[in-house]
Amino acid sequence: MNLPGSCALFLFECIIRIIMEEKACAGNSAILLIHCPDMRGVVSSVTEFIFKNKGNILSLEQHVDPIKDVFFMRIEWDMSGFSIPREKIGESFGSLIGDPFNMQWTLNYSGEVPRMAIFVSKLPHCLYDILARYKSGELKVDIPLIISNHKHLKHIADQFGMCFHHSEITPQNKQGQEKSQLALMREHKISFVVLARYMQILTKDFVNHYPNRIINIHHSFLPAFPGAKPYHSAYDRGVKVIGATSHYVTSELDAGPIIAQDVTRVSHTDAVEDLIRKGRDLEKLVLSRAIRSHVERKTLVYDNRTVVFS
Repeated sequence: MNLPGSCALFLFECIIRIIMEEKACAGNSAILLIHCPDMRGVVSSVTEFIFKNKGNILSLEQHVDPIKDVFFMRIEWDMSGFSIPREKIGESFGSLIGDPFNMQWTLNYSGEVPRMAIFVSKLPHCLYDILARYKSGELKVDIPLIISNHKHLKHIADQFGMCFHHSEITPQNKQGQEKSQLALMREHKISFVVLARYMQILTKDFVNHYPNRIINIHHSFLPAFPGAKPYHSAYDRGVKVIGATSHYVTSELDAGPIIAQDVTRVSHTDAVEDLIRKGRDLEKLVLSRAIRSHVERKTLVYDNRTVVFS
């Protein structure tokens, strides 16, 4: 197909711009997550700060909670040529913008790769899925450590060349084992934790070491069908929808801020095994979405809820 010269030039310039923006996003962009009381001038003040310091905005999303009167924003900009040194950006933004608007904010950089620890027990489906996505480059994380209270899944870690640490837990040694796990994570500089069907309840002390940085996945039958065999209970009741929920872990069991959810329909033709298979497929998908949102700094926690930017 032959294009007129002007069209070809325009297309070429568009391609170059996309490549440059993707390159910037890949390793040289800054990301601000903000929430504050809603008021006039917040957006213009933040964008003007970036503009005046020679930053090029790559994406901007905002949301206002009209009931709580709170403003939320995620903004990312290219750091190439930014006039403030990286180590001074937070201080400058805080004094000029953050403090006057009474903001809560975090600043991250796309080139900083989070270090994730995976906790597992006996079920392999989420672990397989995470490691496959990691190896394919889909999840931009480092995984220096897999921790389990059983030895059943060590062969998966070995298969992917990952470090596996067995930490048997009993009611008598739980507190001591958690201290050892925390020490191990400090040693490996872990940024956040994923519970990939880890069948242990974390203590409040453990959770407090990683606030809004522990991601859990479970079926969405709670609280209607608790216990070890929720799919059997759901089958007996003839449910028509099953689902999965991923959330940040808090000291209140399964009540943390929800990051991602999904559902699928089932019918009277589905056996218990079909419900389990469909449910586990959903768990893998929903957990991967939650991890991606966290890694890409697209989740903002407020009042035990999340704002998840696209």
